[in-house]
Amino acid sequence: MVNIAAHSSSSEAGVGPAGRNGLLAALPPADLAALAPHLVEGPVERGAVLQETGQPIRRVYFLHSGLVSLLGMLPDGYAVDTAMIGREGAIGLAAGLGSQIGVSQAVVQLAGHASQIMPVRLAEAASERKAVRDMIVRYTDVLLAQVQQSVACNTVHHVQERLCRWLLQAHDRIGGDTLPLTQEFLSGMLGVQRTTVTAICRMLQADAILDVRRGRIHIRDLAALQRKACACYGVVRSLTDRLNGTAG
Repeated sequence: MVNIAAHSSSSEAGVGPAGRNGLLAALPPADLAALAPHLVEGPVERGAVLQETGQPIRRVYFLHSGLVSLLGMLPDGYAVDTAMIGREGAIGLAAGLGSQIGVSQAVVQLAGHASQIMPVRLAEAASERKAVRDMIVRYTDVLLAQVQQSVACNTVHHVQERLCRWLLQAHDRIGGDTLPLTQEFLSGMLGVQRTTVTAICRMLQADAILDVRRGRIHIRDLAALQRKACACYGVVRSLTDRLNGTAG
C-alpha cells in the first residue's frame, strides 16, 4: 500500500505546492486552477510503490520533492532502473490520455512530497484544456526518450560513466549537492556489484569530486562529475530543459 497521507483537498492546497512541481508550475493560471480542487498533497515515503507493472494506474503523482525510479521488471524478479523522476515530472501521467495500465514499477527512492489526482479527473481536464493535454504529451515524450537513452546507456557505457550520469540526474531532480544514498543502493540501481561501486566512489573521492560517507554522497565538484559522465546525461538534460522552457 502506498504511504501517502492527504493533507487537504481544497483549491488552496492544490495551488500552493504546484510551484514546487515543474509541470504544474508551467501551466497557465486558469488551467492550474481547473486542476487545483482535485489535487491532494501528502508525503511519499521511501520504498512506497506508486505504480505496479501491469496493474491499473490508480493515482497520478506530481512530485514536489523526493526521487522516484521507474523499474523494468524481469520474469526472474530482477529489476532494471529505466528512468528517474523528481520535481520536474510526474508518475502515471499518461493516464490523462487514456492509458489505464502501468508499464513499469514506480518506487520512491528518496522520500518527499507529491500532489496526487485521480486519473479520471486528469483525463477530464485534458479533454477540455489544451494546455493540460499538451503538458501530458510533452512529458510523456521526454520520459520515453529518457527510458530509451537509459537502455542504450546501460548496454554500452562503462560503469563509472553510468554512475556519474545517475548521480547528476539525481542532483538535478532533488536540487541539492548531498544525496542520501548508499553505495549498496547505487549498485542495485546500476545492476553491478557493490565492490565495483565502492572502487569507483573511492577514485572519485580521491579526485575531490565526491565526498562519500555512510548513507550519503556529497558532490564536491559538479563540473568534474559532468566530465566523467557519459554523453547520455547531456541528452536527457537537454530534453528536460526544453520541456521546462529553460534551454538556451
